[in-house]
Amino acid sequence: KQSSIIETDPVGGPAQGKYLNGVLEVSTKHKPEELLNYLLLIEKKLGRVRRFKNGPRTIDLDVLLYDNIVMDTPHLTLPHPRMFEREFVLKPLQEIAPRLLEKLYAHL
Repeated sequence: KQSSIIETDPVGGPAQGKYLNGVLEVSTKHKPEELLNYLLLIEKKLGRVRRFKNGPRTIDLDVLLYDNIVMDTPHLTLPHPRMFEREFVLKPLQEIAPRLLEKLYAHL
C-alpha cells in the first residue's frame, strides 16, 4: 500500500526547505537489518550525503515497523523510536493502516 504524499516543515536541524513525506507498506523476504541496508543503498544511489544530524537531504528512507518485531540494536530500533512524535509519519500511516495504529496505541 502507498499513502498520499504530504508536504511538511522539517523537524530539527538547520533552516531548510519543506519535505515530501509518505509511507509504504511492503512485503519482503529480507530480515529487518537487511531491509535497512537496502534502503541505505537506495539513499546513497539517490545522492544522500550524511554531513550532520537532521541536515538537508535528498531522501530519507526509514523502517518504521516490521511485523510484530520489537528490537533495539546499534543500527535499527523497531518500532521506529520517534514515529509516534512525528505527524509526517502518523498521518500517512493512518491513511494506509488505521487499525494498525489503533493496536499500536493500545500497547503504549
